[in-house]
Amino acid sequence: MEFRDVLKRRRMVRNYSNAPVDEAALGRMLAAAERAPSAGFSQGARFIVIRDANTRRAIAELAGEDEYVAQGFAPWMSGAPVHVAVCVRENDYHERYREPDKVQSDGSEIDWPIPYWWVDAGAALMLLLLAAIDEGLAAGLFGFHRLDGLKELLGIPDDVAPIGIVTIGHPAPDRPSSSLRRGRKTDVVHRERWGG
Repeated sequence: MEFRDVLKRRRMVRNYSNAPVDEAALGRMLAAAERAPSAGFSQGARFIVIRDANTRRAIAELAGEDEYVAQGFAPWMSGAPVHVAVCVRENDYHERYREPDKVQSDGSEIDWPIPYWWVDAGAALMLLLLAAIDEGLAAGLFGFHRLDGLKELLGIPDDVAPIGIVTIGHPAPDRPSSSLRRGRKTDVVHRERWGG
């Protein structure tokens, strides 16, 4: 598939058929996500693949799926045949930037004016979403901030931060988000300087 076609098809899908996701395709998607850039090649992104129906239902329960379904939507989380929890380990960055080729001239770690671990996790997440489309599948994202108890459910260590759950599967008809009615902003690209 051409990259421009992948971009045209990219959207958050919240309903899936019960067709299984091919293991080889899933492997290619994860390999793509692992190729995301990372500051200093710190490689802090982590992925937990969840296929077990009971665990997916438990995640759906944490997500309040019953309320979502009561609003007329299809069961999103429990219906997706694959979940990938995208996580990041901040300490990978601190450890990397204390190595000899990255320390400052005084031997200290950089000040981290931007927490690049979040940036890098977002890049990995986006590659996973795009790779799903390239495989002829669909994907959506459910943010971790709405999943109290996920760390405990999945045994995520204290020093690893989950970003969210990417749901993956074969798309089924779904109701597009009402947020799309807003349309695309037209003032996001500037030339040479802000306002240019």
